Amino acid sequence: MGGEDYVMNKTKTTSDKVLAIVGPTASGKTNVSIQLAKVINAEIISCDSRQIYKYIPIATCAPTQAELGEVKHYFINELKPEEEFNAGLFARLARERIKDIRKKGKRVIITGGSGLYLKALIDGFFEADIKDNTIRENLNLRLEKEGKEKLHEELRKVDPESAEKMGADKPRRVLRALEVFYGTGRKISELQKENIKPDFSCLQIGISYKREVLYNRINERVNGMINNGLLDEVRRIQKKGYHPKTHNSLNTVGIKEVYRFFENDIKRDEMINLIKQNTRQYAKRQMTWFRKDHRIKWLDMEELQGDIGAVSYILNILLNE
Repeated sequence: MGGEDYVMNKTKTTSDKVLAIVGPTASGKTNVSIQLAKVINAEIISCDSRQIYKYIPIATCAPTQAELGEVKHYFINELKPEEEFNAGLFARLARERIKDIRKKGKRVIITGGSGLYLKALIDGFFEADIKDNTIRENLNLRLEKEGKEKLHEELRKVDPESAEKMGADKPRRVLRALEVFYGTGRKISELQKENIKPDFSCLQIGISYKREVLYNRINERVNGMINNGLLDEVRRIQKKGYHPKTHNSLNTVGIKEVYRFFENDIKRDEMINLIKQNTRQYAKRQMTWFRKDHRIKWLDMEELQGDIGAVSYILNILLNE
């Protein structure tokens, strides 16, 4: 029996769990998720901290318009770069959309590589509603003047548990923890323990390639991004007045390197090599995060010989849940 026939014969017997397809960038999560969604009548929750922003589909490798037309997606191309978004907000909004999808009698597939966002969604995450915007503004000013190490040391004094989890190299998370402390008078580490667990169970599937294969896929993807108009895309957002230094949503691999090229800080070849190198490093960090979660069932994509084999295997896992 061929892989496609096998897939079609399994559609009526799968578990009703929410499914999460995770893994590093360039591992093929999008295509596997779309093919699976068409088989099991699902809609897709994008779990990506950057694909939610407008104007940068090439830089974020967002699903194409054709792919979006095949399966309904959420959290794609919804916010302008100046709008704030974080894991807690994603978790709250995604839970609402999951409920709506299931009410329609459809299945849910969560797809993406933002590990913190996924953890917030399936394990619970506190999201404080801070009314006083001046707290965040003052902290941002202090970050520029005093530096990230100074603020991290301050967090260590008021909330050592949070400071231990988030190093000085995560200034946005440090600022958020300080904002919660000064806005509520309570430690975010304590508040997060009071969070509400989701009302659904989730099966996590990881897409995995050998490192050298994944790195080759990353290099090929970056070449494709360049050929498909990455520089023109970044030039357009530059003309709109956006910059990675002033808009955190754009402080991401594939955008910040192009800005450096535009500003004559690096040459074109160096820009391309840096995007590849930084993307490989990002993929390594993603895998380090995901490997810590022993609930994830990993698929060897080379052994399964492609997307159809992966979809068939996932359906077999669902069948036996």
